[in-house]
Amino acid sequence: MVLTGAEIVIRCLQEEKVEYVFGYPGGSVLFIYDEFFKQDKVRHVLVRHEQGAVHAADGYARSTEKVGVALVTSGPGVTNAVTGIATAYMDSIPMVIISGQVPTAYIGQDAFQEVDTVGITRPCVKHNFLVKDVRELASTIKKAFYLAQSGRPGPVLVDIPKDISATKCEYAYPKSVAMRSYNPVIKGHQGQIKKAVQLLLEAKRPMIYTGGGVILSDAADKLAKLVRQLGFPVTNTLMGLGGFPATDKQFVGMLGMHGTYEANMAMQHCDVLLAVGARFDDRVIGNPANFAEVPRKIIHIDIDPSSISKRVKVDVPIVGDLPDVLDDITKLIAASGDRPDEKAVKAWWKQIEEWRGKDCLKYDRKSKIIKPQFVVEKLYEVTKGEAFVCSDVGQHQMWAAQYYKFDKPRRWMNSGGLGTMGFGLPAAMGVQLAHPGAPVACVTGEGSIQMCIQELSTCKQYRLPLKIVLLNNGYLGMVRQWQQLFHGNRYAESYVDALPDFVKLAESYGHVGMKIEKPGDVEGALKEAFKRKDDLVFMDFAIDPTENVYPMVQGGKGLTEMILSEEL
Repeated sequence: MVLTGAEIVIRCLQEEKVEYVFGYPGGSVLFIYDEFFKQDKVRHVLVRHEQGAVHAADGYARSTEKVGVALVTSGPGVTNAVTGIATAYMDSIPMVIISGQVPTAYIGQDAFQEVDTVGITRPCVKHNFLVKDVRELASTIKKAFYLAQSGRPGPVLVDIPKDISATKCEYAYPKSVAMRSYNPVIKGHQGQIKKAVQLLLEAKRPMIYTGGGVILSDAADKLAKLVRQLGFPVTNTLMGLGGFPATDKQFVGMLGMHGTYEANMAMQHCDVLLAVGARFDDRVIGNPANFAEVPRKIIHIDIDPSSISKRVKVDVPIVGDLPDVLDDITKLIAASGDRPDEKAVKAWWKQIEEWRGKDCLKYDRKSKIIKPQFVVEKLYEVTKGEAFVCSDVGQHQMWAAQYYKFDKPRRWMNSGGLGTMGFGLPAAMGVQLAHPGAPVACVTGEGSIQMCIQELSTCKQYRLPLKIVLLNNGYLGMVRQWQQLFHGNRYAESYVDALPDFVKLAESYGHVGMKIEKPGDVEGALKEAFKRKDDLVFMDFAIDPTENVYPMVQGGKGLTEMILSEEL
């Protein structure tokens, strides 16, 4: 079968059973777009900005077990996409980005809409390819999908010059991939697993700390089985929320910079720590020197060996796929017939309950101004905890993480590693397309939503009934909080003094807009919004502009150096 490069691209996407490609056309990819027009197996979603394309593919991937796919043109098309690519890279999201490039003969000559795509994206992709021979196109795309979803997932970019998409060759799609330099370890080392089991059974003050790897590897069920078998407390990172049910008594809340008092104190004072698919990043443990002040034994399970002992030296490293390793640990504990020290663990739980008694997430429930925490709690109640929740970045993101109780994996989509404003709305589009009919909420701020607000047009075109929950405090909230606490109340450029009328703006795009200004109207507005199954409803909640996110660990401080609301 002889096909053009453009036809090969479409055939490859069909072979990979791709449902949606999020993209924006341009000169260097017009042959590919022409082939999209001639088929109906792979649906193209026209976004309004390339950053939105990659975020939408990202949201699609996070909420499913599939690879997200984006298509952008050369030059500004791909540079616009870099923010989305870096977002996916930091959070290990499986994606394939296909970019157009100027014709092969023009590369390096500063041709119109030429950038060094491979050079620009190299620091923020798992791998990238520049296809110089059409005969290598099919095998390259096969490798891209394999790399994106195997091992530690991540975005892979395939750069295709325009002449390659027009050139013909014989087409055959490889059935498998073998790469000598890339062989992820799946099975954990049995000797290390035995050491881990011994430490867990000897623990007096145990703690299980889990991250986004649990979600990405679909290991939530295996994790829950182990946690219940041991009876130990468990915490999730921001990226790991939903990896263990938030309503379970063994869950002590999210940890880290805005984590609960009980989670951070237990993390700091445990004697045996089991880290599962997490990377001890700065927002989780704060200052490594402070974290090391309390001696503890650390077991670290991760598919990526480079993540182990990167920031914190561990005692028992286990490289492997989380479901396999957790299963091995569970079986070995069951086979041993041994149990953890029940008396010691009970005493440890008593201490944790004392910390929990601080009620670190309390807020003024009698306020006559809408409190953002109240909005998120009502969102949880109205959706019965079943919504897919996307957020942008800032105070609203932390309130959503703290007050929406995620009991299932792949229900919480946010930019954790890069902290990308503008992520929420396009990510929610990808989630809604992946789960038609499901409730999808975008919790956002008035600063973040304006970064990619043009995607309201995409929502209208594809009839995506998202529910936008805008927590509007008139500030770049997290910036204002830091300026208040650490910069002498000098609010340099954090006040947004020219906000649009969001209700009218939503209506101008053909959606439903609501303005909510009283606490008593919050629940009714949310119920009305979610009743409107076919409409995008934009809810502008006027919240308390002085409200801050607590607890809080200042950058560079330790986990136990939390600022609590009652201390101010």
